[in-house]
Amino acid sequence: MSWAPRAAGRRDSGASNWSAQERQDDANDLGDTRSLAAVSARENPSKADQHPAQRLPSDPGAGCRYTGEWTVVTSRWGLSADPNEVTALTELADGCRDTRIAYTPAR
Repeated sequence: MSWAPRAAGRRDSGASNWSAQERQDDANDLGDTRSLAAVSARENPSKADQHPAQRLPSDPGAGCRYTGEWTVVTSRWGLSADPNEVTALTELADGCRDTRIAYTPAR
């Protein structure tokens, strides 16, 4: 499961013009361990194609991890964030003072 839902990325964040190969590369990204996350069977479908302004993880303790990994994945793939998404991520990040974001661009 990816923290950043594929459908949201393709539709809203800049990947709508990607080639089939780019979509496949994104979906199978093993270049960064934060690209995929193990979650419960209940959690994965509940996220649908929603971004952080629409839905947060059910575990309140996962907020910092979610924020960091969402930011890494979307940044790694050069995707954008709308103002509501930025606000939600910023509010979550306020409680994550010791979290540092570093990544290698995938494209």
